[in-house]
Amino acid sequence: MAQAPIQFDRASGALEGANLWERTAALALVTGSKISSHFSHMGYIACANLLRKALAERNIAIKLNSDAVFEFPYGDGYWSKLLNRSYHYEDELELLFAGSADVDYTLIDCGANYGYWSVLISSAPFGAHKAIAIEPSSDNFAKLSNNAAVNDHRFECMRVAIGASRGTARLSGTKHEKFSIAGPGGGEEVPVIALDNLIDDGKVAATGKYLIKLDVEGLEIEAIKGGARLLQADSVIMCEEHGSDRSHAVSRYILEETPLKLIVLDPRSNRLETVTELSILDRIKVSTHVGYNVFGTASAFWQDRIDALNAKTARRMQ
Repeated sequence: MAQAPIQFDRASGALEGANLWERTAALALVTGSKISSHFSHMGYIACANLLRKALAERNIAIKLNSDAVFEFPYGDGYWSKLLNRSYHYEDELELLFAGSADVDYTLIDCGANYGYWSVLISSAPFGAHKAIAIEPSSDNFAKLSNNAAVNDHRFECMRVAIGASRGTARLSGTKHEKFSIAGPGGGEEVPVIALDNLIDDGKVAATGKYLIKLDVEGLEIEAIKGGARLLQADSVIMCEEHGSDRSHAVSRYILEETPLKLIVLDPRSNRLETVTELSILDRIKVSTHVGYNVFGTASAFWQDRIDALNAKTARRMQ
């Protein structure tokens, strides 16, 4: 029988159910996150995964807020940064999500991994929104489904990949946060759907409000091509731009090939800025080994909401 998960509360810092070695490992994981945060956490994942080999296989359940629990294998290099209470995962997304708690929208969480955003967005402090978590990897999907169960099955899980059209593909990659169908894959075969197939299959309505997270490891442009109808609704797409891509391919496609406005979080102003040329990304994308989220929308509603968030930020800074 598997051991009960270790419990960690992000609000209080309480760590419960851990033995002495697991507590020592937690201190190492937190210290490593704080030190490596000064250089975009370079090397953290490799060091954490090395430490994980010395730990018994066991989950940790992190209480993200009063209504959200996120479980993953203890010592996981990608997610263990959450033990550092000063760490914030994807600030630019949380800014929009937290500022839209009162909006009746659905999250379409493409490349959901273990379901962090679906867990959070479906929680009461973030507005208890409907979420559809989409993840192609069977290993990841098992952990995603577990997080749905831990949180009372309040969001839907789909084991498919997102592309330009229906079909099948094979996964490539060895890291759970980097699985992709973009390259030559020798891994498991997975079904592929387009975003607009969610309308065809009755998963979402053609009209409505949507926040669409596209973390699909190189297939962002294909996913946008397959979501033309959905993007005509009141939608925002949130796409990852990799720091190593100095051509800014995803942002270039949004700006030059779609009717969407391109919006990025400028760390200098902490504002979501609408941009018309790409040189700002040369300044923002300072680390080559991490991803940066950019937004695209043709929705007047969401543009107004973003303007209101910027105004709120400006008042706080005065």
